[in-house]
This record gives sequence, C-alpha cells and structure tokens, in this order.
Amino acid sequence: MNSVRGFLAASVISIQNSCFVYPACQKCFSRLILDSRRFNCLKCGCTGEAKDANYRYRLSLKIADTDDLFNITVFGSCLDPFFGVTAENLQRCIQDFNHLSGETNPDASPGVLVQAVETCFIGKRFIFGV
Repeated sequence: MNSVRGFLAASVISIQNSCFVYPACQKCFSRLILDSRRFNCLKCGCTGEAKDANYRYRLSLKIADTDDLFNITVFGSCLDPFFGVTAENLQRCIQDFNHLSGETNPDASPGVLVQAVETCFIGKRFIFGV
C-alpha cells in the first residue's frame, strides 16, 4: 500500500449509496453487527447492547479532477458541518422519520435526505485528503 499522503481538489460527480451513517465500533470503527438487543464487532470482538451502539458517517462519492475519476469514501465527524448534526443525531432522526412514515427498513434513508445530500455535494468542488 502506498503511504504517500496528499490533497486532491476534485468535483463530486455522484453519491454512490444512500446509507450515510453506520453503526461503528468504538474501538476500531468497523461496522457493527446489530440484532434487536445486542451488537458485535467481528473485527475486534467488542460487544454491547444495541441501544448503546455508536454511529459514524460514511459518505461514498464518485469524484473527478481534471484528469481522472475516483471512488472515495469520507468517514467520521468531518461531515458534521455538512449535515448539521452528529451521525448519532442523524440516525435518530432517520429512525423517527421511518417510524412515522411506516418504513419497514430501519436503515433506509428518507428520499428527502438523499436529495438534500445530492444537492449539497454533486457538482461542488472539495479538497480531499488522500
């Protein structure tokens, strides 16, 4: 793996998925396996009650600079200013909205949220640390 770090100025072409938050392990940030009562991290073995699971941002983007296209994923609290809330609070809002609207998939992002994220990012230029 190349350990060279740098910056890339690029424009967002598309959002690659509509799931912007995920349940994350507090120790290693890997995706947790959740059931109705418990969570489990397959990477480090951390376990706990599902109600205590932490959430983290994960925004997968297709971006372009002047020469190339790239798939890039932005993680963590650097996205708080764009969403206006922490990933924990956004997940609560999504769950409340899904409950009120009768959505059966608890992880489904409301269409209006997906549209807002697309409006905020697509066509805009950002500097990415890679």
